[in-house]
Amino acid sequence: MSDHIHIKGLRLVTTVGVPDAERARPQTVAANVAITLAKSFKGFDDRLEHTIDYYRVSEKLRDVAASGERQLIETLAEDLAAAVVAFDGVCAVTLEVEKFILADCESVSVVITRAKEHS
Repeated sequence: MSDHIHIKGLRLVTTVGVPDAERARPQTVAANVAITLAKSFKGFDDRLEHTIDYYRVSEKLRDVAASGERQLIETLAEDLAAAVVAFDGVCAVTLEVEKFILADCESVSVVITRAKEHS
């Protein structure tokens, strides 16, 4: 059994899109993040240093999204997932990136799951 931390609907400002006109100015996307911890919550003793600081994770995701320019939300999702699995104590992440681009559609999204590589 694995324990998880979820961050839902995190708004990220990024430059993404295939047409040049779409990348002409930043847009807001949303990220839903499910972080699988390397160990269970049991024994955390109500101490932040025993878990994943989701505030730090959210700030890192904001920084990654704001850096550079991408054509595909798939690429953005890969970059965001890599940033999450780099945190100590993270075993894996499932990450959804939602883009609000199509008329008459709530959102378009991609979902990926990435695990920490063990050496």
